[in-house]
Amino acid sequence: MVDFDFAPDTYFNGTGPSALIVKLTYPESTWGEEISLYATTVDGVIYYEAIDFYGNEFSLNPDHSKKPLTLQELILLIERLEVQPGTGLGNVELTLSGIPNAKSNLYPQLEQFFAGKRKHFGY
Repeated sequence: MVDFDFAPDTYFNGTGPSALIVKLTYPESTWGEEISLYATTVDGVIYYEAIDFYGNEFSLNPDHSKKPLTLQELILLIERLEVQPGTGLGNVELTLSGIPNAKSNLYPQLEQFFAGKRKHFGY
């Protein structure tokens, strides 16, 4: 059973102000797309950023928070990832329409959630 209310105590381990939250891979993409989600803290606020190989500008919702996101909030952030229409490089709009594989050291059940979703949709 997935605990959608789970949230890590912190994203940061003391080695710097940024942390990798999750790495998303899209196996069906012919380009081998990967998108990494990072958290950065500034003045007690956590800001989120998505980075891919092409340098696309992603819209994130939410783009910041006061505390680490719950698993449910992170799933919604991932599923809402988008780029401005017509501005995406590397055919990212098509990539984002797929279901990713997700790896996260901070959210252990995230991989299980997306694996189940991929299986349900026949990937």
